[in-house]
Amino acid sequence: MAYWGEPILVEDLLFRPEHSLIDQSLHSRLGETTTNGDGFGVGWYGEGAEPAVYKGIEPAWNDKNLREIAGQVRTSRLLAHVRASTGTAVQRSNCHPFRHGRWLWVHNGALRGFSEIRRDLLMAVDPGLFSDIEGSTDTEALFYLALTFGLADDPLGAVARAVGFVEDVGHAHGVEHPVQMTVATTNGHNLWVFRYSSERRSRSLFFSTKLSQLRALHPEVEVLRELGGETRFVVSEPLRDLEGAWNEVPESCAAVVGSGADAIWPFVPVSPV
Repeated sequence: MAYWGEPILVEDLLFRPEHSLIDQSLHSRLGETTTNGDGFGVGWYGEGAEPAVYKGIEPAWNDKNLREIAGQVRTSRLLAHVRASTGTAVQRSNCHPFRHGRWLWVHNGALRGFSEIRRDLLMAVDPGLFSDIEGSTDTEALFYLALTFGLADDPLGAVARAVGFVEDVGHAHGVEHPVQMTVATTNGHNLWVFRYSSERRSRSLFFSTKLSQLRALHPEVEVLRELGGETRFVVSEPLRDLEGAWNEVPESCAAVVGSGADAIWPFVPVSPV
């Protein structure tokens, strides 16, 4: 889940909605797995130059410290993730979001054949970045490839080149459909999201309708009056069943949320030179 808007308690984002991320960790409706209990993480922007990150290897619904922190932290920018491991170890360094400088990165999905292609992917990471890799997941490998290919200067192009490179390496190793991903990444100023899979059957991803439209549709919903006018949510599953509230990110598309107008573009991987 990504939140963009006026400062709000993390508790109101993670716990309060009817189908909150905490509820989804136990009862996912659209995910590949119903239960996502292999750790969790929350990243948010506050007073520091870099975002703060809190992660744990317990299931999100069972971490009392998360509940304590969520009731005290207020933020206008947040990424949160609950994990179901696709084969790598359940350890803190493998939990999302991943952080480098001001950047945060979360990913649902998998790089197929990762154990076979992992060495080739990691050898392509910029040597100046390589020592910052802490875990063993495909998600972190994809993040550092995006950083290598220019995430800081050209997020859309960098992710296209990173995904193109993964597909090239996967195909060279006989992996038919190497990439399955919905990704969210941010530098605290803008949020970029991607929905793509090599077989064109990507995991679910939704963005919220503009709040002014929602208030007009549902004047009876009190929580809509509490949120700022520029509020945006990007979620893998809708947080509550509310007609007109959610819009599916189209297949093979990327979107940006920020201070200007939101925009959606086709996403096409690029084989890097």
